[in-house]
Amino acid sequence: MTRPRLVLDTNVLLSALLFHAGALSWLRLAWQSETILPLASRETTAELIRVLAYPKLRLTDDEREDLLADYLPWCETVVVINPPEVPECRDPLDRPFLELALVARAEALVTGDKDLLVLAKAFSVPILTPAAFR
Repeated sequence: MTRPRLVLDTNVLLSALLFHAGALSWLRLAWQSETILPLASRETTAELIRVLAYPKLRLTDDEREDLLADYLPWCETVVVINPPEVPECRDPLDRPFLELALVARAEALVTGDKDLLVLAKAFSVPILTPAAFR
């Protein structure tokens, strides 16, 4: 049986990585048990690194490295050379997630972001909340 290949948006990842007993902690266990295969591109990884450095998270360099080590080794890296056309989205930082989902032929883009969720009907890859995916 093949694992679902998923694009996980940054907020979903943060919840899974930072809150071990939180509502999305099951996602972390899912990629570490190889039940799902997260997809990552240079752009989506850069966004995660940028967000992990937010002062309000109060993470040390070592803590950020540990969190990345709990995620990145489980990912399939996808190179997005010529980004495909994607639906217009309100937040330009969401584009790389849509592009990655298309280029990688993901089974779904998992997000809680309303700006992405409203695109679900206009996008060829399913855009699902974590609860709907589960």
